[in-house]
This record gives sequence, C-alpha cells and structure tokens, in this order.
Amino acid sequence: MKYIFGVLLMFVFHGERGFAQVSERTIQDRFAMGITPEELKEHLYILASDAFKGRDTGSPELKKAAEYLADYYKGLGVKPAVNGVSYFQEYRLKRSVIKSSTIQAGKKQVYSFKKDYYSFGGFESVNWNNAPIVFAGYGIESEKYNDYKNIDVKGAIVLCIDGEPTDRSGNSIFTGNSSTSDWSDDFRLKRDIAQKKGALGIVLVDKTFDYVIERITYFLDQPRMSLDYPGEKEEQVLPYFFISPKMADALLRGSKVRSIADFEKKVAEGGAAVRSKLKRKLSATYEMVTEKFTADNVLCYIEGSDPLLKNEVVVISAHYDHVGEMGGKIYNGADDDGSGTVSAMEIAEAFVEAKQSGNGPRRSVLVLHVSGEEKGLLGSEWYSEFPIYPLQNTVCNLNIDMIGRVDDQHKDNPNYIYLIGSDKLSTDLHKISEETNKRFTQLALDYTYNDPNDPNRFYYRSDHYNFAKHNIPVIFYFSGVHEDYHQPGDDPEKIMYDKMAIIARLIFYTAWEVSNRDERLKVDVVNDFKN
Repeated sequence: MKYIFGVLLMFVFHGERGFAQVSERTIQDRFAMGITPEELKEHLYILASDAFKGRDTGSPELKKAAEYLADYYKGLGVKPAVNGVSYFQEYRLKRSVIKSSTIQAGKKQVYSFKKDYYSFGGFESVNWNNAPIVFAGYGIESEKYNDYKNIDVKGAIVLCIDGEPTDRSGNSIFTGNSSTSDWSDDFRLKRDIAQKKGALGIVLVDKTFDYVIERITYFLDQPRMSLDYPGEKEEQVLPYFFISPKMADALLRGSKVRSIADFEKKVAEGGAAVRSKLKRKLSATYEMVTEKFTADNVLCYIEGSDPLLKNEVVVISAHYDHVGEMGGKIYNGADDDGSGTVSAMEIAEAFVEAKQSGNGPRRSVLVLHVSGEEKGLLGSEWYSEFPIYPLQNTVCNLNIDMIGRVDDQHKDNPNYIYLIGSDKLSTDLHKISEETNKRFTQLALDYTYNDPNDPNRFYYRSDHYNFAKHNIPVIFYFSGVHEDYHQPGDDPEKIMYDKMAIIARLIFYTAWEVSNRDERLKVDVVNDFKN
C-alpha cells in the first residue's frame, strides 16, 4: 500500500497527464487483484454443492441461491436495487406438461406422440376436427423462392418440409453454398408465415426425425417453462408439430406430390415447386396442464459517482440457475454457470470497494444475476422487457457464462477466452476489449464462435442476446463446452480457479474502462447476427 501511494505522489510532480495515466492503472489493479481464486472457490463450493440441488428454476433451492446472493450484497453494504427495498426482480412463469395428444388422418390412421410426431408446445391446446391439409413445399415465402404462390391455406393445416431448397450440387439457393440460411435454422419463420396467412396449424417434416426423437424423448416428458406475460403481452402461438418423413409420405399418398424425396429432387433439378391440397383430412388433440409460479433475478446496483453520467448503466450478467435433478442425479452446474455467478459476485465486490474508497465508477454498474437461462433465457428476457433501469440508458452488457474449464481445442493452452459479439454493434467496445486485455491480462482472445455462420449458434444461447436484440453492445465471455456440459459431473473440484480469476479481472478491467470513459460507447455497426 505504501508503495502504491509513493508512486502516485512521485507523478504529481511530472505533470497532470502522467499522473492521471498511472493513477488510473494502479487504482484498477488495486481492486482487480481483490478478485482471487480463493474467494471464487469459496463461493462456488457453496453454490454448486448438493445442498442447492442443481438450482433448477422454480425450485426452493433456486430461491435459496437467490437469498445467498442477496445476503452477500447486503453484507457488502449495497442498497437494494428494486424500489429501494429489494434485491429481487420477481418475474412470472408458466410450467406446462403434456397431458395427452393424438393425430388422426382420415377415419382410421392414428399417429402416436413421440413415435410419429412431437412438439415443444408453447400453445395451450389443439382440437382439430377433419381439417383440410395443404402441402406448401418448404413453407417459404420470399422474393427468391415462394411456396405460397397461388395457394390458400386459410383454415387449413399447412404441411411443409424442414430445411430449404438446394440446387443440383446441394447448395442452398439462398446462400449459394453448402451453408444454410435462417429458413433452415429457425422453424418459427415458417410457422409465423403460416399464421399470418390464417392457417389453423402447421406440421413440419423433420428429415432427421429418428435421430432427434431418440435424443429428446426424455425432455419431451419434462415440463415446459415459459414466461407468463401480462395480458397485453400474450401472443397466440400457432399450433405446430414435427412429423416423421414416413408419416408425411403417408399423408401425401394419392396427391400430386408422390413423396418428400421426390419433391425435393424436382426442386433441385429446377422444376416448378408443386403445391397441393391433400385428399386426407386431419384431426388432432393436444392438451397441456399449466401451473403458474414466480422466480427471481437478483440485482446488485453500484451507483455512479458522476452526476452527469450516473444514469447510464453498465450491466454485468450471469445466470445462477442450472437444470436441477434428473434421473436421481444432481446436476450442480459448477461451470454452467456457477463460474459466471461467483465471478460476477467478485467483480461486484471490486466495484463496491472502489466506491467505498472514493474511487467508484463514474457510470453506474449493475451486476445482474438472472435465472431461467436454461429454460430459454427467460429471466434476461423478462428484464429486457421490464427493465429496472431503462434500456436507453444501458451502455453495454458484459455476460459471463462458463469460464471455469477448458475445451478440447485449448487443452495445451488454458489461458484463453472465447469472445462473442464484441464487434457486432460497437467498434468502441471491441477496441476497449482488445486494448484492455493487451494491457492487463494477456489472454488469448478466440473469436471462433463470433462467426454468424458458426453452427453452434452460441450468440443466441446466453443472456447477452436479450440485450443485443435491443441494439445494446455486448460481449459474451465463454470458455467452451466440455465432457461435463449439462452432465452430473460439472462439479466445483474440476474448476480452474486461477484461470477463472484472470478472466474475471479482464471483465472488471473492461467494465472499469467503459464506466469511466468520457464518452458513451457508440453503436456504429450493423449487426451481422440476425436478432
């Protein structure tokens, strides 16, 4: 301590500019070095212990974890962030489980759920009675290719194929190469078109049905979770089912379209896409039982010191939920995302100590622990729709999700971190991130998953996405998947705490720079990830 202040005093006599540069560096280091492997380990061995039973959203153990976080921030002397009385942002959820479902074609052919078709739900019930079926190719409507030309699907069931049309070489007619477009990657595009055209429902042919159903049967039996929006936010989702190619060919029998394979071949050879109203009619039932409940996001708000800037907020996020218990085994989620949770706690403590010493950030810093991530980014979606601090005042989001292990690509060099999204909206943020790492932490920054064409689509799979879709600059910090990802073996004794501490310091240093610079980050890039 004496050495630090001696250095500062020495530079007082060498001009104001030199003093500012060195004091900033030493002040940052002073608080960053308080983020230690020992403290990270202490917290993680608690939150990722069997006592928290995998922190499943909606469970008593998740509430227990939320209270642990709130008690920690209360102990640091942080005032409650929500209306000055609570550390919790409560949000509303629905848990639905399939009670029964059948599909019948004509008078005799009955199809079975999980054997011939499946659905992830999102709609309350289905009761189709002899509804007409219209085959609409790939279910695509665009300037380049249109399956809905000269057909009427109002009041009918739309039958279409997953994927998109290709040429003779197998290249997509949209991308011009072997990679796929959003028409293949997001079935909701096809569902939404059918809904706009007045369809009663949509059935999509899953060409990988046998492979998929083997891997998702367990999850289809589990309750489905979704946000319970206030009435004005409720959206009616068009009922949809994924069906096997065998079931699709049976429905097509006797129509102008002989089979799914025949249709795709004709389109690839440049033939006109055939649409057809089928002879068979479809009846279906689908009933879900729904339970309503609540969960919490936990907020730690460190108010900025600059009267002109403190209304602007830098958000540091991590999800503290995991997947709970399955098959009698506890999934502790030490890396996913206990590592991000405890890192955010330590980063918060560093900012609190800076403020208490009179060196607090000029802009405000919000450490946001969200839940429901494993169920579909639900807690962060709720926050983005009902923010405690206005999104127009949110400068950026630094999101931490799995930073405690190494993946197969980096076993020989653990001092790395994947960055996703840093350059997608703001050149300022990307530059700050690069320069901060070069100056302080010297990690290898890996941008492999920052490519919009990367098939893993990690950009869409963590909580930063709910900020980026509102045009808020983001960085997603991620060390990659490993053999214990979403497995019972994701335990705290496997975490690399020294590595995690360095990454947490990088995030602290980056947040420090963003929160203390004179100008707000500029949003000056058109995002090539589609929101």
